[in-house]
Amino acid sequence: MEALKDSIIQCLLLLLLCLLLVGCASAEVHHHEFVVEATPVKRLCRTHNIITVNGQYPGPTLAVRDGDTLVVNVINRAKYNVTLHWHGVRQLRTAWADGPEYVTQCPIRPGGSYTYRFTIEEQEGTLWWHAHSSWLRATVHGALIIYPKHGSYPFPKPKKEIPVILGTIPLPPPLLQRVQADVTLQAHGYMATPREWWNEDPIRVVRRAARTGAAPNVSDAFTINGQPGDLYKCSNKETTVFKVAPGETNLLRFINAALNNEHFISIAGHKMTVVAADADYTKPFTTSVLMLAPGQTTDVLLTADQPAGRYYMAAHAYASARGVAFDNTTTTAILEYTSSGCPTKNRPGVRPAFPVLPAFNDTPTATAFAAGIRSPRPVKIPSPVDHHLFFTVGLGLFNCPPGRRCGGPNGTRFGASMNNVSFQLPTRLSILQAHHLGVRGVFTTDFPAAPPVQFDYTAANISQALWQPVPGTKVYPLKYGSVVQLVLQGTNIFAGEEHPMHIHGYQFYVLATGFGNFDPARDAASFNLVDPPLRNTVGVPVNGWAVIRFVADNPGVWLMHCHLDVHITWGLAMAFLVENGVGKLQSLEPPPADLPRC
Repeated sequence: MEALKDSIIQCLLLLLLCLLLVGCASAEVHHHEFVVEATPVKRLCRTHNIITVNGQYPGPTLAVRDGDTLVVNVINRAKYNVTLHWHGVRQLRTAWADGPEYVTQCPIRPGGSYTYRFTIEEQEGTLWWHAHSSWLRATVHGALIIYPKHGSYPFPKPKKEIPVILGTIPLPPPLLQRVQADVTLQAHGYMATPREWWNEDPIRVVRRAARTGAAPNVSDAFTINGQPGDLYKCSNKETTVFKVAPGETNLLRFINAALNNEHFISIAGHKMTVVAADADYTKPFTTSVLMLAPGQTTDVLLTADQPAGRYYMAAHAYASARGVAFDNTTTTAILEYTSSGCPTKNRPGVRPAFPVLPAFNDTPTATAFAAGIRSPRPVKIPSPVDHHLFFTVGLGLFNCPPGRRCGGPNGTRFGASMNNVSFQLPTRLSILQAHHLGVRGVFTTDFPAAPPVQFDYTAANISQALWQPVPGTKVYPLKYGSVVQLVLQGTNIFAGEEHPMHIHGYQFYVLATGFGNFDPARDAASFNLVDPPLRNTVGVPVNGWAVIRFVADNPGVWLMHCHLDVHITWGLAMAFLVENGVGKLQSLEPPPADLPRC
């Protein structure tokens, strides 16, 4: 009898070993070479150089499985410094590969290179990668698709999978060019307006704005998969076309890679079923319109159930700030049924069906869409909370230095802050390197847990004595394993607007959002403690708040910032410093040998 028991135990151990070996064998290592270089492209009637990866705009799509490792050698042949960020990837113990310039690494100088190495752990869905140096991500970005390690999706297998990347592209024609306005848009009250395109690249534009303190002179065209669409001049022939067969269901992977605009997206005549957001599955729900902030991703199932033909996919800005200029043009692609008998290119005078898009300032629609995103099943919320944090997020104005002329309102300089601290990047060493090496003077660990002055954050008229933030390179320290609950409170200083807040290296549960000033006695009752969504980027509503919760289980320095690039340029950011835990598996890996030097 004992011999039989020993035999059974040995068989079970052998089976377990086989399963472990199969699991390890199924993980792959993917090697890629990314060459960052200037590439001539033609948009809106003009050819000019933009910075790309491997000559592609958008850049290459990376496809991996959960558990796989990516090794990406980045060679910088452009004239600017560059880093790459793998947006939404947890980077467990590999903060050196996260990418934000002067936060986790010094930039890759022109002529230099750096190899990013990291493993995907317990993530699947749609993420993306992009430059995290100045405004290079305008054109340096691409999709990162993570397939399930084993098995299939928790929804019917789609016929095809299609990445759909919303973007902006800077264009330099020196003359005012009138965008061709579609009669359908005019019928809905939307009017395309003249735009003054840059006569220089966006890096020079943002550098000049930083020097003068003025708002950057941003003029751009929105794009879908790199093409503006046929409502813009000279774009008719290159409009992106997605071909579908009648009756088939496809998975569309939407990514908002735009620099400074949230977007409404709709497809004429078709409903979409949301099944994932930020690489986490959701409770399916059907909608005719999506709203994505920069940084966010949304996966939808689309069934080709309409009469055979051609249908516009269209996107335009969700502009929540009152009185602030924005690009009110519309980018389009075409959903074309393969049996429609129509040629791929547009026929003169024949337009596809056009969708009804929400008004630019339709906050109720944006709010309703975000509220529809929930986890597919009940989740275990991290508790008890060790850190109750309250961070204000918003704009501000700096006084102009003596003897200088500044281009902001009334001779000031634009700024932005969290808890009245306007984040300043170091220059002689990255924050993570300084922390690892014990170098003093690069950053301080006194980022405040609450705003230094409490006030009516969303009042119509906030005292101008509260408008000027304090520059600083401050981090908030966290012990490994601590549970953090963070209230993000928008302010109405200068102008209130929705802020898409992203935390590097983490996903977090969005417990609640609301408008006005957060009141813990009143608003805690609205917390979703059953099936809150797991996100990496959350929209803090215009003049409102969001509450998130996460476990600090990833050692390193992790940037938190608004994903409107103009706001991070002005200082709307901070960083968490998460200490090592116990043992190797709870500690940051050593820095790689080829980590760039400052």
